Amino acid sequence: MPDSEVDAMGLQAFTNLKNEKQINQDPKENQFVTCVADAITHEVGGNWEVVVFEDNTLNAFALPGQKIGVHTGLVELVDNQDQLAAVIGHEIGHVLARHSNERMSQKMGAQMGIALIAAVAAPTTPMGQTAVSLLGVGAQYGIIMPFSRLHESEADMMGIELMAKAGFNPAESITLWQKMAQASQGAQPVEFLSTHPSHETRIDDLRTHLPKANTLMKQARAAGKQPKCVK
Repeated sequence: MPDSEVDAMGLQAFTNLKNEKQINQDPKENQFVTCVADAITHEVGGNWEVVVFEDNTLNAFALPGQKIGVHTGLVELVDNQDQLAAVIGHEIGHVLARHSNERMSQKMGAQMGIALIAAVAAPTTPMGQTAVSLLGVGAQYGIIMPFSRLHESEADMMGIELMAKAGFNPAESITLWQKMAQASQGAQPVEFLSTHPSHETRIDDLRTHLPKANTLMKQARAAGKQPKCVK
């Protein structure tokens, strides 16, 4: 599908979410999330909108059209800026790799394209649920279509490099995934892991990629990139 059409779907889906979900108004939490997101999006360019939603699930997402949503449950889980950067970098990685567009193309025929664009405006309908799920936020409306393992691996590697280029500590990505896995064993819903399958190889893959990411971090910090986002 043309990127412009997928971007339009992302914009519509984000508008729906802002109309339907409670938006967090806490200045400190918003400043923390925005600080982290701005540092990462500075590395990719564009004018990204960041919204913190009042939701205790451990979730975050990025949409085509340069939109980022973070749930308060995730903000409360992370210990520091680097762990939040790991999630936001991962989600932006999905957008940069055009994974939503690939999913649209694979699952829907060309004639469905226009219907999907219209359907995003009605997310509670079956077609609308399918469309927003393909964008990567389907769990919001009850249908989950997980990204493939290939997409997950690509987003992990892009995410850890993005956070490192912004000056964040990539080693904290491993700690973050360990915390998410631990949280998934409790009673608290872990929506992020339901839509982003956790494989045992994920942490091993990140560890393998860590030396390269550490080099990027050192280069970034030598260039004066040292984020100071206080939770």
